[in-house]
Amino acid sequence: MKNQEIKFKNNHSKYSILIGSNVLPALPKRIKILCPKTKKIAVIIDKNVPRKFKNILKNILKNFKIIFFSYQASEKKKSFNDVNKFLTKLLSNNFNRSDLIIGVGGGITGDLSGFVASIFKRGINFINIPTTLLAQVDSSIGGKTGVNTSHGKNLVGSFYQPKLVLSDTNFLNSLSKKEIVCGYAEILKHAIIKDPNFFSWLERNTEKILLKKPGELTYAIKKSCLIKLHFVNKDVNEKGIRMALNFGHTFAHAIEVKNNYSKKISHGEAVLAGIILESKMSVLKKICNIKIFNRIESVYKKNNLTYTYKKFLNANRIKSLIPFLKNDKKNNDEKINFILLKDLGKTTKPNNFKFSIKNLNNLSKFIAQF
Repeated sequence: MKNQEIKFKNNHSKYSILIGSNVLPALPKRIKILCPKTKKIAVIIDKNVPRKFKNILKNILKNFKIIFFSYQASEKKKSFNDVNKFLTKLLSNNFNRSDLIIGVGGGITGDLSGFVASIFKRGINFINIPTTLLAQVDSSIGGKTGVNTSHGKNLVGSFYQPKLVLSDTNFLNSLSKKEIVCGYAEILKHAIIKDPNFFSWLERNTEKILLKKPGELTYAIKKSCLIKLHFVNKDVNEKGIRMALNFGHTFAHAIEVKNNYSKKISHGEAVLAGIILESKMSVLKKICNIKIFNRIESVYKKNNLTYTYKKFLNANRIKSLIPFLKNDKKNNDEKINFILLKDLGKTTKPNNFKFSIKNLNNLSKFIAQF
């Protein structure tokens, strides 16, 4: 499949998403067009990114004064402390608003470097180069930035759109199966909430994505980006319809917080568990046909993904997550706000299904027995 370009545009901003193999060389020309006054570039790069890509960036950006800031990305380090370190480095190197920050790494690096860009002198140019499948299909799209606190994930942040998103699929060749599964979770979620035809395609092609077949990867990334942009265009600041993107994430974020963001369970694995749990809730509340749930579960079974939710077939395991649901960003009162599934391509609206802690405790045994 040829390299793809998706153009995002709304009343507030516009930018392109470049997707495909070997799209990195397009970067210098794009910088000159998008940031014509840029002289200095700060590259915040995840230490896990293979060194060859750092060398490529050095070579193609040789006409700029480029400074590399290495970052040991982890959910625990996605914090105010690390934000302050980068702000101090930018100030000490006399960066100004016409210069540029480039984030190179997964979603953690993109979220943190985007947040730094949004608050440095009230906004400096920012380009996102996501290097994981998860970041390419999810966190790099929509302009959400932020950091974690002891109270939960991404509870402090800003909306700040990049000048460009560059998703080179060559980065994905170095990823483990666990990391590919992590990104696949968001691809599956996007299909479930918006596009029945794409879901049918995933029923046939999931194995090829997990095996990192270039053509299927590029297609899946493009489709996922288009679905996310559909919601972002209608609801830039996540006040309404965009909350549909949180399907599966209410439980997923609780799983992550409860496990203290442990590497034992990735964000995507937590989302895959959350999709199953919240799909079960949808059937139990009689808003979704069990046939839809069975189709979703069959994708897990066919591709050896059932391990992501098997530990949550126990009522006590589900109950143990409930205290961690309270700080979910969708909540606007004491009840827990869920996005549930009506059909493939259709979810409930925010605030339509809210549960008290007592209701959820009672529902836990039915979810487990489902």
